[in-house]
Amino acid sequence: MKKKIWASALLSLAMLATAGCGAKDNGNNENGAASPSASPSASASASASAPADDKTYSIAISQIVEHPSLDATREGFIAALKDAGLEEGKNLKVSFNNAQGDPNTNLSIGQKIASEKYDLVFGIATPSATALAQYVKNMPILFAAVTDPLDAKLVSNLDKPGGNISGISDTNPAAVQQLMDFIASDFPNVKKVGLVINEGESNAVVMAKNAEAQLKKHNIELVKAPVTNTSEVKQAAESLVGRADALFITLDNTVVSSVDAIIKVANDNHLPFFSSDRDTVEKGAFATYGFKYYDHGYQAGQMAVEVLKNGANIGDMKVGMQEKLDLILNLKAAEAQGITVTDDMKSKVQDTANNIIQ
Repeated sequence: MKKKIWASALLSLAMLATAGCGAKDNGNNENGAASPSASPSASASASASAPADDKTYSIAISQIVEHPSLDATREGFIAALKDAGLEEGKNLKVSFNNAQGDPNTNLSIGQKIASEKYDLVFGIATPSATALAQYVKNMPILFAAVTDPLDAKLVSNLDKPGGNISGISDTNPAAVQQLMDFIASDFPNVKKVGLVINEGESNAVVMAKNAEAQLKKHNIELVKAPVTNTSEVKQAAESLVGRADALFITLDNTVVSSVDAIIKVANDNHLPFFSSDRDTVEKGAFATYGFKYYDHGYQAGQMAVEVLKNGANIGDMKVGMQEKLDLILNLKAAEAQGITVTDDMKSKVQDTANNIIQ
């Protein structure tokens, strides 16, 4: 009888211990709060779905080049993981690989990552993502800062990509359309828009075609100044002086990496300069329709959490897109470029507190 009583007691204690472990949750970051740069609902969702465990996760990141938008994407991605309980130095190992804008190095990074073992790999920008997709076949791949996943042949279906890859596109075709409409309506003297472009980047070509089609509706011509590397950007921008009434760039990694040269040309020659990303506007372009790349990376990080901690099949995860767009204006850039910012321009900005940069 005593043996039966002790056996029952031990079984009850074991069941209580198991229930206690299963209920453990680290729903917030180390300060007990959600990420300030993401929406509370997004942070709560990532945290609530991430029960604590003892596993250490490993991630490889491939980034084509370092510039503000791509760096912010990476920072947002890491922040989403941290908010879900995955933190470098504790239970997360991150191998960061930067191709420094070199195509051969980019391919070598893809081969290197494929020869190693990670729980997930993350490609930032189209060239990095395509190199990973080419070589990495037995690990889940996420991408971000990719303009057109279909054109880049990363996926064949945005709703259900299949295979081992999915991610977040950093463009919404409506952004280019809205920006070109803004140029046409608020800059009536602009008849030609100059574009510095690396036509070796498929993402840049896709956006350029969209911009050209939208401008054509307003009888505005797109004048291209092609480059093949960052050292040619300054000369290409200078070649547009006298041939264009305004300057524009796409999400072109080669060009964005040397955007300071274009800003100087725009300021020196009083040419309105329009970009395709917020970070370039913060640096000195006048306007864009866009979003924060930190939030873009955070969204990709939430997808990573679903794969790593909840066992989601990455091939079943829909490719995301930036839906919320707003006009972003830089008033200091306007002054430098000889632009008179009207009340009508300002009225087109929805979030004036954050998107009118003083």
